[in-house]
Amino acid sequence: MTRVVVTGGSGRLGRSVVAGLAEAGYDVVSVDRALPPEAQRAAAHRAVEHRAAELTDPGATLALMRAERPDAVVNLAAIAVPFSAPEHVILQTNAVIAHTVAEAATEAGARRIVMASSPTVLGYGSPAGWLPPALPLTEDTPPRPWHAYGLSKHVAEQVAQMFAAARGGSVRYASFRPCYVIAPEEWAGAPTQQGHTVRERLDDPALAAPALFNYVDARDVTTFLEALLEGMGAVRNGDTFFVGAADALARRPLAELIPQFVPGSEELAAGLTGTAPAFSIDKAREELGWEPARSWRTELREDAGDPVSGELAGAGRHGKDTA
Repeated sequence: MTRVVVTGGSGRLGRSVVAGLAEAGYDVVSVDRALPPEAQRAAAHRAVEHRAAELTDPGATLALMRAERPDAVVNLAAIAVPFSAPEHVILQTNAVIAHTVAEAATEAGARRIVMASSPTVLGYGSPAGWLPPALPLTEDTPPRPWHAYGLSKHVAEQVAQMFAAARGGSVRYASFRPCYVIAPEEWAGAPTQQGHTVRERLDDPALAAPALFNYVDARDVTTFLEALLEGMGAVRNGDTFFVGAADALARRPLAELIPQFVPGSEELAAGLTGTAPAFSIDKAREELGWEPARSWRTELREDAGDPVSGELAGAGRHGKDTA
């Protein structure tokens, strides 16, 4: 049985990843700064082990990894919201965690190490203005982070590439950029990370526009990670993948919406017709055979708990926490 350490396992994304990997048959150790409340531990998969560790401390992190001896490590630990702490604190914390976890996992003998990044590395939303070379955005779109959170996630990707360059093929590294994560309870009306509900983000495009209408169900991130852990030997060492839903978090085509919020993007966005998202997941599809299974059209619930029906449900079927 593959033993996987998931750092940040108590977070919005971490809870789903830990439960999903355990359900899939992995031997999972969830690590966070503090042990989760007893109720959360009781609700987790019974096979999951929980550990507390300060992951900015290299000695403590190495001791943890040596004690657990994982085959694989998925690093989700980070300050997860831009501007939620002083910029230097976010940059230092997230960059140090990425390097400390990668180094300790490597030294402890893990052979597959995955870093959580963020689409924000691309720099959309910059107050100085931003236009990409093309839409949809892909892994080849040049990074242009404009805040400490985006920069820290770019550093995490570089950490993975640095270790891959140093280790050759003996250890496999990868990074992934999860879009705006929707946890399962948020489909039923619980607030999302920014405090709005999913329905509010759909009703008011201005709420979803800062993330370019991207999203992903946390459970789909888990199936991506399963595909990545199984397929890391077949992809370029240190590579990066976007992970998102197959559609946009919007009721209207992004060809209409994005130009309202990104000045000068009319021609770039013209091809984003129908339900097409601004972020391409073709690389994950082609190289790992992964496909998201969930959409707001299939998952969003009315107050009574019934699936959305009528126009929305018939609109088509085709989700790090911050994006």
